[in-house]
Amino acid sequence: MSFFDLKGMLQPLGAVKQLGKKPHTINYPFETKKTADRYRGLHYNDLQVCIGCGNCSTICQNDAIDMINIEGVEHSRGDSGLRPRVDNGRCCWCALCVEVCPTGSLNLTKDYIYVTPDANAFLWTPGVDNPEGKNDISFTSETEFSLSMYNRVPMRELEGSERVKSFAEVVLGYNEEEARAEAQRCISCGLCTNVCPDTMHIPEYINAIASGNDEDALRIIYDNNPFPEMCGKVCTRQCETVCALTHRGVENDPNDKGAVSIRWLKRYATETAPTAAKIKEILNPVIAEPNGKKVGIIGAGPSGLTAGYYLALRGFDVTIFEAKAKAGGMTVYGIPKYRFPMESVDKQVEYMESIGVKINYNTTVGKDITFEEMHTAFDAIFVGIGFQKAWTLGMENEEIQGSIPAVDFLDIINRGDKYDVGKKVAVFGGGNVAIDGARVSARLGAEVVILYRRRVEDMPADWEEIIGAQEEGVRIDPQTIPTKIIKGADGKVAGVEFLRAEMVADDKGGRPRPVAIEGSEEIFECDTVIGAIGQEADYSWLPESFKDKIEIKRGMMIVVNEFNQTGDPKVFAGGDAVNKTADAISAIADGYAAVKGISKLLLGHE
Repeated sequence: MSFFDLKGMLQPLGAVKQLGKKPHTINYPFETKKTADRYRGLHYNDLQVCIGCGNCSTICQNDAIDMINIEGVEHSRGDSGLRPRVDNGRCCWCALCVEVCPTGSLNLTKDYIYVTPDANAFLWTPGVDNPEGKNDISFTSETEFSLSMYNRVPMRELEGSERVKSFAEVVLGYNEEEARAEAQRCISCGLCTNVCPDTMHIPEYINAIASGNDEDALRIIYDNNPFPEMCGKVCTRQCETVCALTHRGVENDPNDKGAVSIRWLKRYATETAPTAAKIKEILNPVIAEPNGKKVGIIGAGPSGLTAGYYLALRGFDVTIFEAKAKAGGMTVYGIPKYRFPMESVDKQVEYMESIGVKINYNTTVGKDITFEEMHTAFDAIFVGIGFQKAWTLGMENEEIQGSIPAVDFLDIINRGDKYDVGKKVAVFGGGNVAIDGARVSARLGAEVVILYRRRVEDMPADWEEIIGAQEEGVRIDPQTIPTKIIKGADGKVAGVEFLRAEMVADDKGGRPRPVAIEGSEEIFECDTVIGAIGQEADYSWLPESFKDKIEIKRGMMIVVNEFNQTGDPKVFAGGDAVNKTADAISAIADGYAAVKGISKLLLGHE
């Protein structure tokens, strides 16, 4: 071994050959290097697009995301008001949170350098701490490859040309395979529950269906809704309008936009119990010992039945007074059987009666029993009357034969009686009642036209009912204002005179209003005119002596507090006569709220 290692001493000089060559590193921060287009750097969240569903937090494997309140973002319909905060000390930038974001608001950026001695500073609120991040987005989720499932499982139904021949139920319902697949789309954000008038446990029962636990789903549903099969068929489904999946849902259906089929899944769960006995077997309800308190209920509609059911479970002695031969209210006598079959109602009512709810049919309050008698006999009263009295058209010749309110027409048909509509029918109105009247008339063999004063897109009817009517041959003639019913030589309806209308912008920013076009009169020859412009309640049963306590606002709506209690402490009310929403699920919510109020009044607790 030599004392001098000449080779080792000269080797470092070989680095001289690198002089003048381009370096592999950069002199940061004076120089920058382009980041890869799909680099997964720090998060950015579009705060205006985000709905605070929390799906990102749920999917995170490192518990790196929590949902927080931030200044300037408020809770609103379809938005929890929360926004994600990321702990960059935990995050592994796997981007699962981005992949499952239903709105596409959460993304990753090319920014990856963040240095601070403060450990708490690693709690990063995307979009707040880096508003400039929107200009540096790199990794996003595409709906085509997203982990979220935006396409709903189609609902099978009878073809329009076939279903118009009978009153057979149009919607066929999900089978087990379809229900499981649809339920698995739910991300359990709970935004739906927040807008449901009855605050039903929607994610919970959908998760039960997805897991194959149909009986658990039924138990969860009945926790605060005793009329779920009805809701599973005809609910207005406000819940679906805020479903997180609608924000990037399929564009070929602008109405449901890929929302989870909450209503149809409820229907599936309830139909797994085909009889009242099976419902009772699955639910195995716990009925409290009799508490000695008696409650009288006026009307066996959704609100009255709901109040009666939950009061009976709590040990109250409940008697419902129903003017008609069947329970169900307007859902029985106002909704056609192709939407809501009678046997479906009967099954649910039979179950309620089996747990102690007593219903006195064909008993009219104010005639067969007075309100004063009820007020004396019962410890509390619940008023659950519907809007069964039609508004008049205020039109010449509306009293002649062949002119009939839609609610009266539907009542006749649903009772099983006959009504001759003739060959041609004109329907006035644009709501669900008008559509029901039109579709029933079509099933009776008539040519039907709906005269509606605004545009089709302004019609308050459910979109699927409008489409269903058109598929069955019903013609909708928008921007038409009926002015007179024409009387024939025989004294019966011979036609309708109407004016065409143009839509004029509203100065206050509301929807455009129709204005009649002078000289545009037309006549539609017809045999029957069906009016469906609105209804109201009949309060003729209420004595004058009670009207100083039970306030009826503008002669239409009963005024109540948060427990649906009127000015008379022992009288509660709910349903159409209280709730402007005028749908079954709101009536159910009223009945449930009243149960708490009555319990508080008579037992001292909710």
